[in-house]
Amino acid sequence: MAQGTVQVTHTGTSRWRRRTGEYASLAAALEAAADGDVLTVAPGTYRENLVVQRAVTLRGPEGSPGSVRIAPVDGVPLTVRASAVVQDLYVEGQDSAAPAVLVEEGTPELRDVRVVTRSAAGIEVRGNARPTVRRCAVDNPAGVGIAVLDGAGGVFEECEVVAAGQSGVAVRGGAHPRLERCRVHHTSGSGLSATGENSALEAVGCEIYEVRGSGVQITGRATAHLTDCDVHRTTADGVTLDTDAVLTLADCRIHDIPENAVDLRSRSVLTLTRTTVRQFGRNGLSVWDPGTRVDANQCEIFDSTGDYPAVWVSDGATAVLDSCRVHDVPDALFVLDRGSRADVVDSDLSQVRNTAVSVSDGATAQLDDCRIRDAATGAWFRDHGSGGTLNNCTLDGTQTGVIVTKGADPTVERCTIDSPAEAGVYVSAGGRGSFQSCRVTGSGGYGFHVIDGSRTTLRKCRTERCTRGGYEFADSGADAASGTGPLVEDCTSDESAGLRAPAAPETAVQAVSHSPGLLGALPEQRAQPAPPAPAVEPEQPSRTSKAVLGELDALVGLESVKREVRALTDMIEVGRRRQQAGLKAASVKRHLVFTGSPGTGKTTVARLYGEILASLGVLEKGHLVEVSRVDLVGEHIGSTAIRTQEAFEKARGGVLFIDEAYALSPEDAGRDFGKEAIDTLVKLMEDHRDAVVVIVAGYTAEMERFLSVNPGVASRFSRTITFSDYGPEDLLRIVEQQAEEHEYRLALGAAEALGKYFTELPKGPAFGNGRTARQTFEAMVERHASRVAQVAEPSTDDLTLLYAEDLPELP
Repeated sequence: MAQGTVQVTHTGTSRWRRRTGEYASLAAALEAAADGDVLTVAPGTYRENLVVQRAVTLRGPEGSPGSVRIAPVDGVPLTVRASAVVQDLYVEGQDSAAPAVLVEEGTPELRDVRVVTRSAAGIEVRGNARPTVRRCAVDNPAGVGIAVLDGAGGVFEECEVVAAGQSGVAVRGGAHPRLERCRVHHTSGSGLSATGENSALEAVGCEIYEVRGSGVQITGRATAHLTDCDVHRTTADGVTLDTDAVLTLADCRIHDIPENAVDLRSRSVLTLTRTTVRQFGRNGLSVWDPGTRVDANQCEIFDSTGDYPAVWVSDGATAVLDSCRVHDVPDALFVLDRGSRADVVDSDLSQVRNTAVSVSDGATAQLDDCRIRDAATGAWFRDHGSGGTLNNCTLDGTQTGVIVTKGADPTVERCTIDSPAEAGVYVSAGGRGSFQSCRVTGSGGYGFHVIDGSRTTLRKCRTERCTRGGYEFADSGADAASGTGPLVEDCTSDESAGLRAPAAPETAVQAVSHSPGLLGALPEQRAQPAPPAPAVEPEQPSRTSKAVLGELDALVGLESVKREVRALTDMIEVGRRRQQAGLKAASVKRHLVFTGSPGTGKTTVARLYGEILASLGVLEKGHLVEVSRVDLVGEHIGSTAIRTQEAFEKARGGVLFIDEAYALSPEDAGRDFGKEAIDTLVKLMEDHRDAVVVIVAGYTAEMERFLSVNPGVASRFSRTITFSDYGPEDLLRIVEQQAEEHEYRLALGAAEALGKYFTELPKGPAFGNGRTARQTFEAMVERHASRVAQVAEPSTDDLTLLYAEDLPELP
């Protein structure tokens, strides 16, 4: 067969149709072919827009994958409108407004087709089409990998989305595809997305990873069912559900997620069965809003890499955990806000660094037949209206088993608290609670410790082997109202003296002051402030501007930055004094642009700047909220504005610091939602100009481009402060500071060796400045440890001196 020709084998039933012909173009061959004919394409590149409208077989030569290239200069390279078979082709698209492969009708089969394109979509299926797509690959860094739209369906088996500029697989408009053993990775949007009423996605044995966004995103009344799937290595949440979405995960694995492993909101419903969630940076399960619900059965949530609760339920949402394990996390379960509820049955909460169960702001939690082990606090009911039930649970190896404070009123029945370090049950600050048939054994403090005249009910409870006593009751002092204090019925203790009499007020105060484990605060949450823990000391006043400027002056280098910040501070301070004197004050725009390389102290200076403005009364709090593109930009229309508003609200009264802000306005923006974030931010800065200070930061050249293409943003900022790279002397000083802080010393000659090291160190675009200096110090400490570990009886000098030989090798 000649180069660039198409051989058509006619397979009609009539004898005169059983023949073979050759054609110079694919279009001519398709025109001549009838249903059932086989078109074998010779190796070559075909600059044609193919339209397959008959049930033919179109294939490349056997044994030569990729030898047939369909690559027109524009338009759709391959359109299928019939139940044809297409196999062994290499399709290239160049039209950003059109898909590379378009399937519009019929039940065609696509096998071993590779799509390499920069199109709106790699493969697009729409209308009544129901294709079977096997072993196909899509590489489309400009758009969607596979799009199934407008009621279409189909089965995709062993397919791979190698790269996508937007979602890897997008399902919209009532479409309902099925994915089997597919891989989706290196996408710039979500890995799998389904949106819109009647849209449905089913995936079995698939893997979604290396995603710059959410791994799976289901929104707008869409449904999805994932079985035996892996979702990992995303930059945003692992799984996102929003606006009446419904998702079922069975036998799935979600891991290595920097944000929430699973986040669901706005009446979404999630069912998890035999699914593991691990190595997540925020919440394992994050559940928000009335009507939102998650049901987890035989699931495991563990190995958090951040400082957030594993399961977070708030704003009226519901979570049910049945036969689950939650372990190796900072906090296990936090339930907040009136209407929020968590039901936990036959589950294990263990290896919890802080609080296993926290209930606050009027929420409810019910635990039945659960086991809590190795936690600082077993269960903490924090404030008025918060309550629920602990029924037939065991709490083992906690610092404190159950805490009830500030009017909370739980019911605890038939529970056993074994070996608490501080107290089995601690009730204070007007907490209530009813404890029936509960037992505390082996407490390092009291069994039941009730203070402040708290109106707690104890019935048929027992304590054994409690170091300080089985029961301790203390009122709130001499002015306590009559009739306050616990109600105790049929309670026993192994102490010969029985129940202890109420202690003097001083004893109660002393007991609180010696119980630091009871005072841990809630961790910070992205869009919902955590409820405060009970405080025993008044909040310390913020530092003066003079003190903060002193810390700024103590930073290594940054002389021009310090001058700029001082000039701004002086302007604001004098303006404040002029207003107090009844004079007009010059308007000072407080929003700033920070430019410079990584590690030059931009975040540190932003934090100090916020604290200075708070000390001058310009900002209410002065706290810093640091965000980047992934925190502001969503994957679908409308979500970006919501994310940006949430970040702005979190920064209210302080500083919103947007790192790498230029990423919101990429040079090749296309359909990027970064512009929506910028537009939302500009409006918020105008509407709430006195509530938040915004600082945008990034590389110098990129920030100059960012401001030039967004004049609306540029006009909102008063000045640009440039952070220069650190010189060898500055880097040496940072190492010296680190050494002093960690009680090390530089031996004779080590400082000179460090200076030479930093002089010769390559300083390309990825040079980390201060971060590099700290990493160098850490490397020296590691090498020092390896050296000193071999010394049998090291001296103080051995343990503290860092030598030139401890320096790492130059890269």
